[in-house]
Amino acid sequence: MRLLPFILLLSVLINTMALAQRPAGLDDTWSLEQCVQYGVSHNISIKQDSLTAKLAHYTLLQSQLSQLPVVSANGGYGRSFGRSVDPTSNQFVDADYNFLSASANGNLLVFGWMQVRNTIAKNKYSLEASIADLDQLKDDVSLNIANSFLSTLLAKEQVNVSRNQVSLSQAQLEQTKAFTDAGRLPELNVAQLESQVASDSSNLITAIASYNSAVLDLKTLLNLDFSIPLSVKVPDIEAEEQLKVSVMDPENIYQVARTHFGSVKGSLLRVSSAEKSLAAAKGGLYPQFSINYQAGTNFASNYQSYQYTNQLLGYTPIGFVSPTRDTVYQPIYKTLTPMIPFGTQLSDNFRQTLMFNINIPLFNSWQSQYSVRQAKINLASMQLNEYNAELTLKQNVYRAHNNAIGSIQKYYAAKRAAEAARRALDFAKKRYDLGLTSTVDLLVTQNSDFVAASNLVGAKYDLIFKLKVIDYYLGKELKL
Repeated sequence: MRLLPFILLLSVLINTMALAQRPAGLDDTWSLEQCVQYGVSHNISIKQDSLTAKLAHYTLLQSQLSQLPVVSANGGYGRSFGRSVDPTSNQFVDADYNFLSASANGNLLVFGWMQVRNTIAKNKYSLEASIADLDQLKDDVSLNIANSFLSTLLAKEQVNVSRNQVSLSQAQLEQTKAFTDAGRLPELNVAQLESQVASDSSNLITAIASYNSAVLDLKTLLNLDFSIPLSVKVPDIEAEEQLKVSVMDPENIYQVARTHFGSVKGSLLRVSSAEKSLAAAKGGLYPQFSINYQAGTNFASNYQSYQYTNQLLGYTPIGFVSPTRDTVYQPIYKTLTPMIPFGTQLSDNFRQTLMFNINIPLFNSWQSQYSVRQAKINLASMQLNEYNAELTLKQNVYRAHNNAIGSIQKYYAAKRAAEAARRALDFAKKRYDLGLTSTVDLLVTQNSDFVAASNLVGAKYDLIFKLKVIDYYLGKELKL
């Protein structure tokens, strides 16, 4: 039975197919730094939070621009039918005419008890809190990618351990066959080793499947197309180089973390935002002073001027003189009624108004009072959130430090067990070669060595991840 060559051939075929699908210019071997960089730049949640931060930026900009005067312009053109008031002469007329009106209005808030200023400060803190949330999300995604990357490395190491086990069992089988052919061992030993090779080959296939599954999980975190080949780059690291955390105080780690951790920074900024929101709400209880300016003009197509001339058209009686009762006549001169030009009307009808306004809130159904109460409750809620964020961070830091210390102990225990199992296997092989031990005893020792090697690999990468969690709280770059 020769399963190892078949498995190796299958792996080569799979890799060849993957390489054929690889886009041009893309390397399929990724380091942890590359994975983190790609994952952060392609993560959907991070993109959504980036949009939220952009909306907060525009909200701040809008509140800053609200300090400028409010200016508006209005205009209208129409035709009037029947009896109406002439907009230029303010007299009733029975005629159809066209009319046009134009006006502009400007309003400037001079003093409003710092409502606008406090609103700007509130939106500024909200923007900074959104940025802190975005930074926190990037750190969380980076940690999740590091965890998945190390899990993939672990699965890859398990494949190597299983492959070495298959090679060892295959070599042992070949040696046993030679001993059997020479009459030194019975056929039973060959059957036992063939069973062991089959079992080890099954373990190898399972390890390969676990590795492929881990790669798919990593691609999911990276938002990478599943058709693109990806292989994790095995770094040249030793777990012993990462053990400085064992002498670190968790309280010191916490004090460092709270200065840069996005969740804590964001909660502190939201407390400041709530304080400014409360100040803005209180400003609504006091009077506001503003200046208003208006300007306008109008035009009507029936607006005419009257011009008298010296051209005599005749006379018209206007009365009698007593006692002769002679008729009194009045001369009639020709009168011109030209329409006043458009530009002249706009100039003559131009008007301006300047007003100083004060708005005193006397009663508005307690809306302002309840806005203040709601702002106070929101401030208390933000303060509790800030306390909870610091408490959660402290608990997580102490838990991470404790887990790291436990992983260190677990790693050294697994390392000693693996060294002992390797020595036991070396002795068992020598005894087996001399015919001093049975095949079953050899296989038991060999399986113990396999389990110890697998446990050591698992303990190693578990320790590395636990130490990376400490780096995460210390604000260090996640790299190997």
